[in-house]
Amino acid sequence: MFRAALALVAAAACGLTTACYGPSGGRLGSAGGVQVFEGNELPAPQRSDVVGVSRPYLIGPFDKLEIDVFGIEGMTRREVSADAAGRISFPIAGVIDASGMTPRELEVELVRRLRAGHIRNPEVTVNLKETVGQMVTVDGQVKQPGVYPVIGRMTLTRAIATARGLDEFAKIDDVVVMRNVGGQRLAALYNLAAIRRANYPDPDIYPNDVVIVGDSKTRRLIKDATQLAPLITTPLIIALQNNGN
Repeated sequence: MFRAALALVAAAACGLTTACYGPSGGRLGSAGGVQVFEGNELPAPQRSDVVGVSRPYLIGPFDKLEIDVFGIEGMTRREVSADAAGRISFPIAGVIDASGMTPRELEVELVRRLRAGHIRNPEVTVNLKETVGQMVTVDGQVKQPGVYPVIGRMTLTRAIATARGLDEFAKIDDVVVMRNVGGQRLAALYNLAAIRRANYPDPDIYPNDVVIVGDSKTRRLIKDATQLAPLITTPLIIALQNNGN
């Protein structure tokens, strides 16, 4: 059973990551016997938290790519899919282990192999068509809850827009983002109105994040916290600890 323990980002991340995050906030008090702190934002996940995740985008299993070799018949705008191991097959180039490569790195490898196959000065472009491995879950009071691909830089407001926006009665002061960082489950409580007023930045969203708009278990665990910090100038950061009971 999960027990909620609220801590500064620095306290939650220190010892879990290679660097500690310096807090800009401080202890606000306690609510219902639980200590409450203010913080800046959730730290970014480590590479080990989400397999194959990085920025820029890394190709992963079952991703669909469009590969274009300019002017070469049969190789223009060709769609290929990575297999379960992240490998792709392309004429002349053969089988390439593309898992963990950026599209640019795959372009370079294709150029090398095509040249070795006696294609002179190939011009190769690789574009991502569809991703399976890098997804974010958007749930709660949005028009179209679901699991969506993370392509390029995504923020909280963009993630919500991807889910077709808020529903009519959405609680914009009750938005939770959950994330794994260094094996620790963290969550942050945001107020969309405060973000829209630029009171604090629109936070980055990463693959495997879970965004919940409206009533959530995490929000209920800290229902008294907003009496101490109404999320107007800073979000609240939570460490969810599994005590195994």
